[in-house]
Amino acid sequence: MNTPATSSISSLTVQPYRVAAIQYEPTLGEKDRNVRDLLRLVEDATRHEARLIVLPEMATTGYCWESRTEIAPHVEPIPGPTSELFQQVATRQNCYILLTLPEVDPQTNIYYNSAVLLGPQGIIGTYRKLHSYISEPRWARDGDLGMPVWETPLGRLTCLICMDASYFEAGRIPALHGADVLLFPTNWLEEKSPSSSWIARAFENGCYLIAANRYGRERGVQFSGGSCVVNPDGSLQSYQDNGEGIVYGEVNLASCHDKRWGNQQARVGDRLADRRPAEYIPLLHNTYLWEPLRYHGLYEMGELPPGQLSCVGVMQVNIQEQPDLTPTEQAQWLRHLIEPMMSVHAPARPDVLVLPELMLPGPVPPSSLASAAQGRLSEQELAAHFRDRAIRVPGPETDALVALAEALQISLVIGVAERAPGAYYNTVLLIDPEGIYGSYRKLHLTQLDRLWAQPGNKGLPIFDTPTGRIGLTTGYDILFPETLRVLASQGADLVCAPTLLDFPEPVGLPPTSISHIINVAPDEYDPTHYVIWRVRSSENHVYLAVSNWYGDHHGVRANGLSGIYAPACTPYPWPEVIADEGESMLMMMTIDTREQRTGRRTTHTLGYSPGNMAGSLTGELAYDIRDSIPGNVVRSKPLLRKRLPFWYRDLVRTDL
Repeated sequence: MNTPATSSISSLTVQPYRVAAIQYEPTLGEKDRNVRDLLRLVEDATRHEARLIVLPEMATTGYCWESRTEIAPHVEPIPGPTSELFQQVATRQNCYILLTLPEVDPQTNIYYNSAVLLGPQGIIGTYRKLHSYISEPRWARDGDLGMPVWETPLGRLTCLICMDASYFEAGRIPALHGADVLLFPTNWLEEKSPSSSWIARAFENGCYLIAANRYGRERGVQFSGGSCVVNPDGSLQSYQDNGEGIVYGEVNLASCHDKRWGNQQARVGDRLADRRPAEYIPLLHNTYLWEPLRYHGLYEMGELPPGQLSCVGVMQVNIQEQPDLTPTEQAQWLRHLIEPMMSVHAPARPDVLVLPELMLPGPVPPSSLASAAQGRLSEQELAAHFRDRAIRVPGPETDALVALAEALQISLVIGVAERAPGAYYNTVLLIDPEGIYGSYRKLHLTQLDRLWAQPGNKGLPIFDTPTGRIGLTTGYDILFPETLRVLASQGADLVCAPTLLDFPEPVGLPPTSISHIINVAPDEYDPTHYVIWRVRSSENHVYLAVSNWYGDHHGVRANGLSGIYAPACTPYPWPEVIADEGESMLMMMTIDTREQRTGRRTTHTLGYSPGNMAGSLTGELAYDIRDSIPGNVVRSKPLLRKRLPFWYRDLVRTDL
């Protein structure tokens, strides 16, 4: 996995250093002109003391090539004439340059969309794009060099190219090998940028990301600009919306070596140490290689529930509204909390209602304790609260919840503290009018969870219901990209996530000056340009229902952002609902798992045609629907179908 640098590389740089992302619009096929412009921009960046410079994807030639024949005059090997020109700058200016170009392998005459990292002493390494976008199979092969991490005096560097950022695996695996900085040349399009996917790759791995994108149009394709430097916490350090320019930033390796995450007041856990690799084995299975309806129904086992329109609701609750009641009394109190909110939306009501994490017994002791007067509870008091008030499943409290579900004629997803023989769990229950339909025990534990609970022992289960195939999890679980990918790979339509988190915060962005062909964002400042839950739902093609607490009570905080997020996010407006900050509310949204095409088997013969026409078209679609890709994105999951599990084995290794 690690590709060593040249032998003259010294020890790692300790001091922060300056980086640059170049934004440029190449002219298709005018390689000499593009190279001259890029050399000028690189020299300018070095004059401004940039030590690490990233150029856009395919910036030397342009991107929208029709065929191997068309691009053939512009491909070259690495090393080659173009890389040598930039190598001279790297050597003379003592800097590092990531250059991308269409590469030809002289031994095979195969073409690749490639990047080469150039250092003062020469070529450090080459990366060939793994996850091809729709245009590249016209001329290029998928990369075959894996996901290298290069040791340099500027830290451990790795490369993702464009579409790679749509797959968390391409950033996660280098991070597991110690990558500090994600170098990201791209030709991103049809999305306001910096893209939420870029921010998510930095945030979930605690790495810097340096994104160099192009702008302008080429063969009718509008590119998004937005070149940027993203910090390890997902905040934007700097960016440029449109036009040619250089985006500068700073890398401080100490910031990306600390993998703890949370807000400024408290660290909640660790991005890498809290992973559960043993639960991620399904990530190596190519479950969407075959037609989904036939795959899931193989051997007449696991067939997806019939598609339909359903209504899902989430509740956002103020931590301070929690009453001082026993768990049994709280279960009864829930009815008085839910019914008034239901009446506001009448006659509409959800088929599935998701309540926050640890709704029973609540996230903090409701009574006023002596130490709480100082504004904070001790770890011992918090642990005692959850253990003393934990419920047995089943038990009188769950009986009360079943009665509530029956009275409302809905299914409830609710978080509880569970008391089991010899153990305590942070548990999510799926309750319907007939009883407890399913349960999940939280796998990824926060520091608060570790005071009183053990990691779950039920894996990542799915449950088939009239609403669809439901996955259960919590908000902290789905901060780890592996969790939702596992559930999606099993065919989940809807993932319900009771939540108790006070991070991450959204990233807002002003409107773009780029005239996109489709509507990609609001025309005004967007305070929720980036919300991690939107990324998680769209990259896995699931509906995601997040029900979080909000507020601050005895030092336990939550930041809301409850909502129902859609399985795809283009064009704008996105089909989603997000709670207003600092407000208790019930929100509902229709989810659609219906097939949008129909088919059937037929032996009808066309009377006006000679010969045996059994199985031919008859004016209706006459194919077996199981032999096609569903037209509904939540059922077809196209990004899962395009994954490359051959390269993902390191996700489940325990020795990294």
